[in-house]
Amino acid sequence: MAGLSDASMNGSPFEEYDRSAWAGLAPSTPMPLTDDELHQVRSMGDMLDATEVTEVYQPLSQLLRLYVTAAKDLHQSTHDFLGTSTATTPFVIGIAGSVAVGKSTTSRVLRELLGRYPDTPNVALVTTDGFLWPTAELERRGILDKKGFPESYDRRALLRFVSQVKSGVARVEAPAYSHLLYDREVEAKQVVDSPDILILEGLNVLQPPATHLALAVSDLFDFSIFVDARTADIASWYEERFLTLQKGAFADPRSYFHRYAQLSEKDARSEAKRLWRDINLPNLQENILPTRPRASLILRKGPDHRVHSVSIRKI
Repeated sequence: MAGLSDASMNGSPFEEYDRSAWAGLAPSTPMPLTDDELHQVRSMGDMLDATEVTEVYQPLSQLLRLYVTAAKDLHQSTHDFLGTSTATTPFVIGIAGSVAVGKSTTSRVLRELLGRYPDTPNVALVTTDGFLWPTAELERRGILDKKGFPESYDRRALLRFVSQVKSGVARVEAPAYSHLLYDREVEAKQVVDSPDILILEGLNVLQPPATHLALAVSDLFDFSIFVDARTADIASWYEERFLTLQKGAFADPRSYFHRYAQLSEKDARSEAKRLWRDINLPNLQENILPTRPRASLILRKGPDHRVHSVSIRKI
């Protein structure tokens, strides 16, 4: 098949499309987002532009729409057979990948695109950050330096949240998170009210079940995406993002990272490298990368932060 790599033919569970072949799946689709909307969904350091949206995310949104439609048809056929009348439940998409790889951009673009289809106007996006244990609890457990590792999340609460949404419960609350304070927001909540689609974004959303739980959050996904790149590229993006934050958000006296605001560029780079080496790299190698084969689809980025190939699990 044109555009498929040799890996697709050698027993791999994935079929791989290079950028041009993937873009060719939706060759005549107009750009759906304005420049202002692109600015709103683009994460710091990401290279999202109109070309990336039309060549990568438009075909992906159309593929996802096929999956959503098929799931609704199967749901209806099943209940017709059983003689029941249960309402269709939300379609759940999980998006995983390393810190600084661009998960947030992917999630926000898909929320915008999928929400423009007439049959899925209500698309909710929730990140797992709000399900991190509060900083005080992480300190009590002695795992503050493992924030972002699977054990730093209240996995039972996260599983309960997704289970309630997936089963059709209206107005389910998720805890909110402040990146400025680097902690849960005590009073704020995000309410998810019977969406057509729920997008759940997080580092470790494709983890298998924890030993104390019978289910994993990933067991409730209808589709999952892993945003991937070479480890060396992600390390570079992380460092540059740290420097940008150091000159911006860290300057706010309320910021948990305010202590970094006055560092020289040399010292800031040194600290970013240390944080990557001691925390983010081990989490990527031990916990995140091993879940990549569990994804339905993998977006692979090159050094320029643009997607260069797409791998989809064979049906």
